[in-house]
Amino acid sequence: MSEVISVSHLSKSFGDHHVLRDIDFTVNKGEVVCIIGSSGSGKSTLLRCLNLLEQPSGGEIYYKGQSILQDKHNLQEYCTKMGMVFQQFNLFNNHNVLNNCLIGQTTVLKRSKEEATNVTMKYLDVVGMSQYINAKPSQLSGGQKQRVAIARALSMEPDVILFDEPTSALDPEMVGEVLKVMKDLAETGLTMLVVTHEMGFAREVADRVVFMDQGVIVEEGTPEEIFENPKEGRTKEFLKRV
Repeated sequence: MSEVISVSHLSKSFGDHHVLRDIDFTVNKGEVVCIIGSSGSGKSTLLRCLNLLEQPSGGEIYYKGQSILQDKHNLQEYCTKMGMVFQQFNLFNNHNVLNNCLIGQTTVLKRSKEEATNVTMKYLDVVGMSQYINAKPSQLSGGQKQRVAIARALSMEPDVILFDEPTSALDPEMVGEVLKVMKDLAETGLTMLVVTHEMGFAREVADRVVFMDQGVIVEEGTPEEIFENPKEGRTKEFLKRV
């Protein structure tokens, strides 16, 4: 498998608070990696370091074998390769669905409006939201907003999509529709790194599961290894609680 992104000895501190400590892991092309763990274990901060919403305090991030934290790397180009789907959707409330998906393409990727619209319609269709192009976010349910957010990330055609607890802000009946879209995307070979509390999704869809606790990776393995036969006591305790 070809490596898309890897981190080596990654750390992140906010003052004296060490959120990530000496993180090492790799995501390969076409892989679905789910990160699980208690709230406050550093999962979301890890994603935010990968797309440079947070600046790491130490260590290295490699994209296709090249360190992106070195001075010569084009960070804007790198960030377009890391799609992000946020917990709270982060849609522009004053723009309709179509424009929410166009803005990044026309401003960052410099696509023409016509090309960007064609790409957008393709991905809105994938997530089942093409009939809502003129709707404002306030007119949509939480599940619909998150599906638009997924289409927006897909429209940038990144190498990896980072999902930061994409269902945690949703009402229970809307969780299923978003997880189904994500499951369908995983089956297309999309490279996905998913922070999630949905253990059923991680067990069914992930190629690899990473368990984090107190800013470190405690254990990682296949879903079978992590859920059926965890080796570390902290992993067993977490899974017993959830």
